[in-house]
Amino acid sequence: MSPQPSSHRPRRRRPAEAGSSNGAITTTSAAQHERPAFPLVAFFWPIKGANITQWVTLPCILMIAFLFRWCTALWPYSGYRKPPMHGDFEAQRHWMELTISLPVTHWYFHDLEWWGLDYPPLTAYHSWLLGQVGSFLNPSWFRLYLSRGLDDQGLKVFMRATVAASEYLVYVPAAVLCVRQLARQSNINIWEASIALTAILMQPATVLIDHGHFQYNTVMLGFMLTTIASMLAGRPLWSCVFFVGALGFKQMALFYAPAVAAYLAGICFFPKLDIPRFVGIAVITLASFAVLFLPLLLGTAYDTYRNAPLPADAVTPPLLSAIPFSLSEKVWYYPYIFQLTQAIHRIFPFARGLFEDKVANLWCAVHSSGIHKLHNYDSALLSRAALGLTLASILPPCALIFFKPRKELILYAFAATSWGFFLCSYQVHEKNVLLPLLPMTLLLATEGGMKPSTRAWVGFANILACWTLFPLLVKDELRIPYFVLTGLWAYLMGLPPVDISAYKLSRSEGGLHIISKVIHFGIYAVMVAWHVAEAALAPPENKPDLWVVANVCFGAAGFGICYFWCLWRLVEESGILYDMRLLKRKAQEGKKMQ
Repeated sequence: MSPQPSSHRPRRRRPAEAGSSNGAITTTSAAQHERPAFPLVAFFWPIKGANITQWVTLPCILMIAFLFRWCTALWPYSGYRKPPMHGDFEAQRHWMELTISLPVTHWYFHDLEWWGLDYPPLTAYHSWLLGQVGSFLNPSWFRLYLSRGLDDQGLKVFMRATVAASEYLVYVPAAVLCVRQLARQSNINIWEASIALTAILMQPATVLIDHGHFQYNTVMLGFMLTTIASMLAGRPLWSCVFFVGALGFKQMALFYAPAVAAYLAGICFFPKLDIPRFVGIAVITLASFAVLFLPLLLGTAYDTYRNAPLPADAVTPPLLSAIPFSLSEKVWYYPYIFQLTQAIHRIFPFARGLFEDKVANLWCAVHSSGIHKLHNYDSALLSRAALGLTLASILPPCALIFFKPRKELILYAFAATSWGFFLCSYQVHEKNVLLPLLPMTLLLATEGGMKPSTRAWVGFANILACWTLFPLLVKDELRIPYFVLTGLWAYLMGLPPVDISAYKLSRSEGGLHIISKVIHFGIYAVMVAWHVAEAALAPPENKPDLWVVANVCFGAAGFGICYFWCLWRLVEESGILYDMRLLKRKAQEGKKMQ
């Protein structure tokens, strides 16, 4: 009996050089001789043309990326030996001991003055898991009340290792998957996709914040990368699940929410109405949120069953007090409403004001520069102004991605929307700049993404972002990692102030417009001059924050330019300008016929 033929077809392996050039190679006109377009390409040049799969190059890329992360982790962190609050490192450690030591109903109520939990539930679950591992290794690291401000070297190694492990379990696989999808969509070969992946993983701002300052931003960014990859793969339901994961880990993923909603709604209405898809997206999104909050609610049910009391200083959440109807404490669902409203109140801290520290966005630049002092206005008025300006900035990209929900527009729409949020929104922190940088840096893996016309803008945004983070990094004694990582990335990408290869080509050869070159070189010159002045000159006694304010103002101006560039590229790629010209031509032809 002959065996039945298998329905499985083995996947054909793409050659390393299949596909069109992404801008990694330049060719001399005289001898048609190929050479690397910038230094990072030169590191991959020995394997160009070799029949090597990404599974050979990928381990090398990941090991090199890990090396720089761990070297950065050897330096101090946020709050190192700086009482009384000890910074973000202590906040993350405290959340671990809090979640493993207290009932679930206490998580969002416990000692709010000492780093009270103010992130969504997925962060709490993540802290609980890491706390269980850390407590197993050394219980003294996570003893409630007794371990505050602990700077034990073993604890530092463990905490640094949890950041790296979390990143390599979530962010790195998501980056590989997303770059693969982008390369497949743009017909980019494996060799050039590997170069783009290296540039993305070596992004200096992400390394400095998570592995230097100390955060877990890459977990949220990893969920966002899988959201984008799912959209590119044509799997909108999975994109809903992953985006809820991003929101459930850090609320700042809301920077992407309008663009995500606009794209998902757009594919339900264009090119034709698809009601089943719309219903499926709505149901999956609601179900994902239900699963996200389920452990918190189950913990509330267990604590209610055993009559575990709330902390003595627990007060009714403001959101619960604002309900226009009375709610009896005796109804069975009251404990769940109580917990949910408290969690939401902690996650969205509207009482903190427009901004807390100096950050390179519009509001802080206006206030810090003295153009207009915002503290003279009521906080409610300022919050409404921030909302209105944010809506005005995100409406154009969201409208475009809604009416033209095409995959090649996703990154531009996400970048423009998140830049709008960063510049105009409420309670923006310095670290939030990582959100618009993510989709903008991913452009390196798109068609022509490593050509100077795109690479220079991506590099400009990344280096400017690192520069605006410098005052924060100096507080953490991370001056040397800042210069090493930023300078290395600038060198590898052929960017100022280390190299200018990205600016040598003319516009006809795929380079930047002369106006863009003037803007970039002008701001790069300001950054270099600022570093010299900050290192050599003390600010005047009556203006002790002079250098920080200058950083904020020039940074906000540069980010505003990045916003308009992303918006303009979105408009160009959407074809709306061509459609408008076509309509105008038809209208003129109609008048002639009359």
